[in-house]
Amino acid sequence: MAFVSIYLNFMGNAEEAFNHYKKVFGTEFSTPIMRMSDIPSQDGMPAIPDAEKNKVMHVALPILGGTQIMGTDMLESMGHKLVEGNNVTISLNPDTKEEADRLFNELSTGGKQDVPPHDEFWGYWGTCKDKFGIRWMFNISKQ
Repeated sequence: MAFVSIYLNFMGNAEEAFNHYKKVFGTEFSTPIMRMSDIPSQDGMPAIPDAEKNKVMHVALPILGGTQIMGTDMLESMGHKLVEGNNVTISLNPDTKEEADRLFNELSTGGKQDVPPHDEFWGYWGTCKDKFGIRWMFNISKQ
């Protein structure tokens, strides 16, 4: 079933933030925290420095009314910089790749196609920024 979540970016303190949110909302993580060290090596991908291997690749926490917040740590070694405007993304989780592609194409028209949806080790994923400056993520997890 399709759903929407809010994706939050952090500069190294995602785990601390999500442990705080977990206490505030009295809920548990949807899945175990994924670490940067969990990313399988891929051709052309630089190695993750030891100091960043324990950073959060992905975490998800249900909050209110079926809404989930998700998050990740941005990596300085990858040139990531946290600035107001790139710290929140609306994450759409449609039921099919075709719907993800349709939403991506319509939302990115006049905006910026950051990463067109494609297969990754965890599922089908992509991002864009619409013509109004809003960041969108498209994700279909592997079953």
